[in-house]
Amino acid sequence: MGSVGPLQLVLLVVVALLVFGGRGRISNIMGDLAKGITSFRKGLKDDDEQKAVDKDDMVNVTPEKDKSEASS
Repeated sequence: MGSVGPLQLVLLVVVALLVFGGRGRISNIMGDLAKGITSFRKGLKDDDEQKAVDKDDMVNVTPEKDKSEASS
């Protein structure tokens, strides 16, 4: 289990080219990955903007305690 030699690296690159094809398929895959990451970040940004609420827009829904029951 020694270190990886140059012949093994060349063999690995050849196998990768055979599996993915050498005519731009790897670049297409990387381009699709980049589009996915961009879309994901845009979705996160949209979620943050929707959560921002002004104080005037908020409604107090906490029920008030009845003062007559609280004093007894």
